[in-house]
Amino acid sequence: MDIVSLWSLQGQLFVLLAVGAALRHFKILGESSKGVLTDLVLYVTLPCSIILSFQIELSSDLFITLALVLAVSLAIQLFSLLLSRTLFSKTEEAKAKVLRYGILISNAGFIGLPIAGELFGPLGYMYASIYLIPQRVMMWSAGLAIFNTEHVSRGEAVRKVLLHPCMVAVYIGLVLMITQLRIPVFLSQTLSSLGGSTTALSMLLIGGLFTEMDREHMRLDANLVFYSIIRLVLIPLVTLIACRLLAIDPMVSGVSVILAAMPGGSSTVILASKYGGDSVYATKLVILSTALSLLSIPVWGMVL
Repeated sequence: MDIVSLWSLQGQLFVLLAVGAALRHFKILGESSKGVLTDLVLYVTLPCSIILSFQIELSSDLFITLALVLAVSLAIQLFSLLLSRTLFSKTEEAKAKVLRYGILISNAGFIGLPIAGELFGPLGYMYASIYLIPQRVMMWSAGLAIFNTEHVSRGEAVRKVLLHPCMVAVYIGLVLMITQLRIPVFLSQTLSSLGGSTTALSMLLIGGLFTEMDREHMRLDANLVFYSIIRLVLIPLVTLIACRLLAIDPMVSGVSVILAAMPGGSSTVILASKYGGDSVYATKLVILSTALSLLSIPVWGMVL
């Protein structure tokens, strides 16, 4: 990977984070803006980017590659599930649930997908959108079960996965790719304009999150540090080693490692709050791992 381009991207992300923090600090982005920005990214800009990423020439090699991406992602999720069920057994139950969910589900969809697109171009978006399918299945099944100890409806979990806006964008993209239909220029330019704002909106939102840190959020413990090492170092390291040993395509390997290196997902806070978990601890987990990922992601980029 081009080191200059990587650090240029990282500098861009830092500036966007700073702008987001400033906007939140000066109340330009209010409390309600978090929900608005999140919905805007998940329901509009990310789907636009995903649809455009499938506008390439179809080939049998491409289908094989996409199947490989899916297989690698599934293996990573199973490894994460194993870690989630074996680690933090001696930790206080409320905090252990947060940590286990954080191991299982990362922020690959919200932060990782646009970063993969920035680093690897349209193919990065396509591979990343396929990579995220097993994680979304895991989120609404084993992930939800961590916080909601009652029976998790299989039908509800399936519905949430199949109707997720980014999944719908994948369906549309696949249909367009298989039929080789080309989007009209005016519509393609519209999708490009909307999709191009994904990274900026994501970073503005995360920058605003940092301004909400207080003394409580700054009190770290050994479990959070250990979690960050597992989430940001161990999981992507195992992914990289496995991909190298199996001689997996460098692009597939690169996207997989970058997405495996993403910090804790914002859904950790949402589910902890909804089901009576330790939402303060979940916020600390997301903030700490996100802050550390600003240092770790460039390192992984250089390794790749």
